[in-house]
Amino acid sequence: MTEKPIRVAVVGVGDFGRNHVRVYREMPGVTLAGIVDINADRAKAVAAEFGTQALPDISALAGNVDAVSLAVPTIEHARIGTRVLERRIDLLVEKPIAASLEEADALIAAAERGGRILQVGHLERFNPAIVAAEKIVTRPLFFEIHRLGVFSPRSLDVDVVYDLMIHDLDILLAFLDSPVTDLRAVGIPVMTDKVDIAHARIEFASGAVANLTASRVSTEKVRKMRFFQEHEYISLDFTRQDVLRVRVQPGVGLTHEAEPQVNFEKLPAEPEEPLRAELRAFLESVRTRRQPRVDGAAARRALDLADRVMTGILEHARRVQLGTFAPQGSR
Repeated sequence: MTEKPIRVAVVGVGDFGRNHVRVYREMPGVTLAGIVDINADRAKAVAAEFGTQALPDISALAGNVDAVSLAVPTIEHARIGTRVLERRIDLLVEKPIAASLEEADALIAAAERGGRILQVGHLERFNPAIVAAEKIVTRPLFFEIHRLGVFSPRSLDVDVVYDLMIHDLDILLAFLDSPVTDLRAVGIPVMTDKVDIAHARIEFASGAVANLTASRVSTEKVRKMRFFQEHEYISLDFTRQDVLRVRVQPGVGLTHEAEPQVNFEKLPAEPEEPLRAELRAFLESVRTRRQPRVDGAAARRALDLADRVMTGILEHARRVQLGTFAPQGSR
């Protein structure tokens, strides 16, 4: 028996949303039912490009779609997302989940009331490098993470902490599952009136320490994570989607002085566009009604930690009286 296709729509078809439309159009078992965008001309152009229809507004979704990808500015996530969920439509909302913890709670509550799937677009969780690495995580004690990008006018409605660093905060929380015990952070505006480059040092109750740097004003694109656990070191490259595991094993010989052996192992990771894996997982949750890998609760934890990083940045800015940077809770 052939499964009935899942009817999907995309709300917001800027750079992110357009990619959702592209991937949905290519996926089997999916009917791309339409798109919604506040810019009518853009909606018509994207609809024509991908062979679907531009819908007037989200009220047209009820009864016509089963699931929605929401890719609008962060400040609109809760307002529009709750309206979608109240229409009994499953929802994937881009990260961060919302502009505040209160708004995140509103989205989570709306999903629970209606028995709807709520997934959040932390797509690096679906990067093949992360999928491979999480299988060998035991007790990591130190992380060094760099997520750097060249300047782009995209996503300038949020600080770099919520734009880039939040990916790695989410991964840390998934890998460690341990409370934060100490946090120090610094960040400054460079090209915009928001924080464009940030660094955080976070300590966890497990004993793990993480150094994270995020920038959208770098001269090159870097997406790398290194972490250390007993007798081994793991290096991930998100862009190349590969993982190198370096392990030290005791020397084997007739004497105690035998030198230890260093083994290099490239973990198997099947290359795939993370967005495609993320949307496939979302549709699987829609079909099976199983909780998504990155549900509202996980995304809320990442947002909470991002808020704590921003608080640390603002406290540092006040302490050093940083120029014209006027800390005001920059989202």
